[in-house]
Amino acid sequence: MLTAAGWSTGALCTALILGTPYLRFGYHSPELHLVLDSVDACIALLLAYLLAGRLRRTQRLQDLLLVVGLVLLALVGLAAALLIRQLTDPARLTVGVWLPVAVRTTASILIAAAAVAAGRSVTRTQLVRGVQAALVGATAAVVLVWIGHDSLPVAVTATPPESTQRPVIEGHPVFLAAQALSAACLLFASLHFTRQATERGEEVLRWLGPACALLGFARVNYLLFPSLYSGWLYTGDLLRTAGYACLLVGAAREIRSYWAARADVAVVEARRRLARELHDGVVQELSWIKSEARALARTTERAPTVQSILDASDRALDEARAAVDALGRDADEPLGYALHRSAADVAERHGARVVVELDDSVQADQDQRHGLARIVREAVGNALRHGGAGCVRVTLRATQTGSRLVVQDDGRGFDPAAAAQGGGYGLTSMSERARRLPGDCVVTSEPGRGTTVEVTW
Repeated sequence: MLTAAGWSTGALCTALILGTPYLRFGYHSPELHLVLDSVDACIALLLAYLLAGRLRRTQRLQDLLLVVGLVLLALVGLAAALLIRQLTDPARLTVGVWLPVAVRTTASILIAAAAVAAGRSVTRTQLVRGVQAALVGATAAVVLVWIGHDSLPVAVTATPPESTQRPVIEGHPVFLAAQALSAACLLFASLHFTRQATERGEEVLRWLGPACALLGFARVNYLLFPSLYSGWLYTGDLLRTAGYACLLVGAAREIRSYWAARADVAVVEARRRLARELHDGVVQELSWIKSEARALARTTERAPTVQSILDASDRALDEARAAVDALGRDADEPLGYALHRSAADVAERHGARVVVELDDSVQADQDQRHGLARIVREAVGNALRHGGAGCVRVTLRATQTGSRLVVQDDGRGFDPAAAAQGGGYGLTSMSERARRLPGDCVVTSEPGRGTTVEVTW
């Protein structure tokens, strides 16, 4: 949508200018021209700095080419604009035009190359050599143009008319070809960046699409009305500034994404550290209590009391391990994998068999995954601890109205009404977690015929 808006804006502005020959759209303001050049250059430097930071992490060729291209645009916007205004009038029409157009065309080619370099990486040595080659090449081009400035032809007329009634497609053929090539490269890059943004979801690429579209149409306008090398402001200058405004938004969103990622990393690290502390502390102590209670059960006559302690130890261990599992797992873990791991973990500790049938099309957010995993853990644990089940089947399916999770066992079963009156915490916990999905939990069981826990949401 953003790129389509950029293309539409650029095409509409160009069409209006070409279709309304009596429209006055040129204003003579060298000072504002210099301000726009400086602001645009600062935006390019900001985005280049952010991409350079990302380049150190990713070492992608695309980031390298974008950094070099943006730096060239910034340099020609700052240094060239100030330098050209110190030249004499004849030099402004030769060096003052050929030097910026050469640098801007080179930058456009690099940006187009970056658009097709997605997925390619460079080594640190290649990275350093590439930057050095770019700097040497840019310096050599500047020196050559400066040395031969006396023999350079006039590129374009000095001052456009105050009110243009027709396009001013005048100038040296090489100058016109360079502007056309620059426009083609930027428009080409716009389409490729948009496609990659859809695939990779990166904020910078998302805004590079409309930015390159606006910058490309700005080059088209500079080809029709070459105001870039004069004190006049035309539609090309407005489209160029709009393109750099898109780059500024992309830079701002990249900064926000960076700090959001840093915050997520800090949260994940804190969760994993807490998981390690629980595993090395609470879980180990509970395991010792359980082993001591089992040893005590063989030497004391108060077997029912000791068995209660053993049951409480089992439940506490399950809760502690569930907490360790929830804190240590990946937040983007697929639902099916989370349920399979929860069921297998409990079944393995009780030496039972678990059969898992999962539909990978069922989706759930992080809170839902956690709630469903705890329901599976509770249902499987109850079937093995209290029902004496030899096999538990866990089924996850998508339905016409939502999704359904079923945990079915072949254990002794029980009376749900009597268990509810007795205040069974496990059944209450599963029902509450199901309601928070939001959904429902139905427990069906009969003595001697196993138990079925069905959750729908």
